[in-house]
Amino acid sequence: MDRKKELKKIYKEIPIEAGVYQIKNSKNQKIFIGSTKNLKSLNGVKVMLETGTHSNKALQEEWIQFGKDIFTFEVLEILKKKDDPYFTEKEALLELEEKWLEQLKPYGERGYNSKKIH
Repeated sequence: MDRKKELKKIYKEIPIEAGVYQIKNSKNQKIFIGSTKNLKSLNGVKVMLETGTHSNKALQEEWIQFGKDIFTFEVLEILKKKDDPYFTEKEALLELEEKWLEQLKPYGERGYNSKKIH
């Protein structure tokens, strides 16, 4: 089997995991906290930033200003799925993201997130 087919097979075998991630600007230490149902899709977030289509305007502006090399992507926590009939991945993922937002407070001078009004 050639290398490309082998890598595709390995990629497909990796389980789809939901979780919370951080994008960090090493120049000013600002962070963006986000979540996704599929952590394998983080490359898609990079593509959005590289093509200027990311929904977070402040993050997008600094990505363009400073360049991609000063930004790092890190998975902060993988969502643990439960065998509970009342478990909903979407709600659990939002709760997990809220936990990290509360812990890291990536607002204003510290980050790119906006405080959500409840």
